[in-house]
Amino acid sequence: MRTRLAIKIHAILERYFPERRVFLRSDNDTRFIRLRPSTQLFAFLGASAIIAWSIIATSILVMDNIGAGNFREQAKRDQRTYENRLNALSSERDKRAQEAIAAQERFSSALEQISLMQSELLASETRRRELETGIEVIQSTLRRTMSEREEARDEVEQLALSLESEGGTGVGPTADAGSDATVDFLTAALEDAAEERDTTIANAQDALLKAEEMALELDLLKDQNDQIFSQLEDAMAISVEPLDKMFRAAGLNTDSLLDTVRRGYSGQGGPLMPLSFSTRGEEPSVDAERANRILGRMDELNLYRIAAQKAPFALPVKSAFRYTSGYGMRWGRMHQGTDFAAPHGTPIYSTADGVVTHAGWLSGYGRLIKIQHAFGIETRYAHLSQIRVNVGQRVSRGERIGDMGNSGRSTGTHLHYEVRVGDKSVNPMIYIKAANNVF
Repeated sequence: MRTRLAIKIHAILERYFPERRVFLRSDNDTRFIRLRPSTQLFAFLGASAIIAWSIIATSILVMDNIGAGNFREQAKRDQRTYENRLNALSSERDKRAQEAIAAQERFSSALEQISLMQSELLASETRRRELETGIEVIQSTLRRTMSEREEARDEVEQLALSLESEGGTGVGPTADAGSDATVDFLTAALEDAAEERDTTIANAQDALLKAEEMALELDLLKDQNDQIFSQLEDAMAISVEPLDKMFRAAGLNTDSLLDTVRRGYSGQGGPLMPLSFSTRGEEPSVDAERANRILGRMDELNLYRIAAQKAPFALPVKSAFRYTSGYGMRWGRMHQGTDFAAPHGTPIYSTADGVVTHAGWLSGYGRLIKIQHAFGIETRYAHLSQIRVNVGQRVSRGERIGDMGNSGRSTGTHLHYEVRVGDKSVNPMIYIKAANNVF
């Protein structure tokens, strides 16, 4: 059975691959190699396999090259898009920085204007008190003059009655002489009384005119004070409300924050004392109450200013940079800060007043600076190339503390910036974005 099948297969192969002989001739001998159908079949299959493999491999390489070219083009397009987006973000950041600088200048100008208005308010209040005192003096002088005039008038009437009673009792020349002397005396007294009366009336009229003028000036002064109060109240509302909104946007309780600043006050300006214009235990006037409310708002503004210096409402990098990684999950792990990329050695600045608690190498952070601020806030600056502060050193907001680098577990030159509240990381952009409309 097997022999018959082999013969049949051989016959089929013989039809397509007839037996061939290859002769090899030399000088002395001639030999040949017999190529059987089965050998030719294996040779054909081998050659076909090699050709097929070559075609398939060439196709794969061509497709890979085409795909790689498309991928590179796509990657270039994505990179260009990403770079354009980064440039747009950088331009937007620069624009926001300029707006923040302009807002800070407006804020400083408002503070100066408020200080001038406060000085004008105090001066006008002093002038008003002086006018009130002058009016009281004029009124008391007028009352005293009117009283003296009434007394002189009563005295003249008494002298006249005395003259009439004595006129009918005199006798002879002696009596006539006494009567003439009395008449002369009374006439002189009457003339003096009349002259004093006219002078008193003229003084009283002048005093009334002066009082009316001072009353008019007092009314004008009150209107001016009301305008100053209104401008101060508007300025306080414009200045305090953005600061209050900034702290609330950062998740801070403004009431406890201001209480903390008051308790730990370090002498930067001092709380403003309420006005007290009366020493007789009287209730304060409406203007005094308005002035005290404005001073209270100014004290609140001053406390907010101090608190803003102690909280990280600033960027750690002032020169041009790119945001390369934000706060949140990244590659299956929590990224607890924000990354800023810039050239090697770019200056790094403290974002708030505080005390340096760490300045050295720390595992994956590389060269790391930790700064403890008020309200339980801590900031961290990692992967630095150089550290410019020491542990225990007090730093101010905007003070240079180090240089950007690539130390620790880092894939390139950048700053890893963290904000922690109560040793729990929070998104630094909360504080940075909260201050965009203020600083």
